[in-house]
Amino acid sequence: MKLNDVVPWGRTLAEYKLMFNLSEADLNSKILGCGDGPASFNAEMTEKGYSTISIDPIYQFSAEQIKQRVNDTYEPVISQVKQNSDRYIWKNFHNADELGQSRLAAMEKFLLDYKTGKDERRYLFQSLPNLEFADRQFELCLCSHLLFLYSDQLLFEFHVDSIFELLRICPEVRIFPLLKLNGEPSPYLDRVMQELSSKGFSVQIQPVAYEFQKGGNQMLKVVCRI
Repeated sequence: MKLNDVVPWGRTLAEYKLMFNLSEADLNSKILGCGDGPASFNAEMTEKGYSTISIDPIYQFSAEQIKQRVNDTYEPVISQVKQNSDRYIWKNFHNADELGQSRLAAMEKFLLDYKTGKDERRYLFQSLPNLEFADRQFELCLCSHLLFLYSDQLLFEFHVDSIFELLRICPEVRIFPLLKLNGEPSPYLDRVMQELSSKGFSVQIQPVAYEFQKGGNQMLKVVCRI
């Protein structure tokens, strides 16, 4: 992966709680954050004494490199949001500028924690669909803004292989959102659910108390039956 291909976009612990319906029991489990990028989720969880490991290809780069990429991409991203503001629900954020400031604050918190987190092996450079973890090493996996969102870039086979790999290391996987970048439903969702169900997994689409993309208020919850 090249850094020029990455658009860093950080989200907060508060957003993760809403996106994934996280209970206190969930927060106290061993969590793997998949595709966390420059989110402040891990930093905030660590501050509160919870156990979280985040993986993302972006973690091969230094804090300085990631910060420069944030600065390079911020204005183009906010400009696109403004041009397509009708695609979004302006509830948690009143406008694109407020959204942008929230994202910058989350990414700044991440950057301040990044070196320490890498030293503590909380931020690991790993990429789906092959991860270097033991079977059932975690209790819950949260996959944020990766699978389904990038259906135009990532093949169906990548989605299936990645989810099966996450289920190898976690008995429960939650994925958000279920829409593509343009706000349309992912064409892979039904096929992925059928594939998982055929292998004996419990598969549910659940509503969540978070919606920024219009219609993007659902997550996929996959649980091992045994």
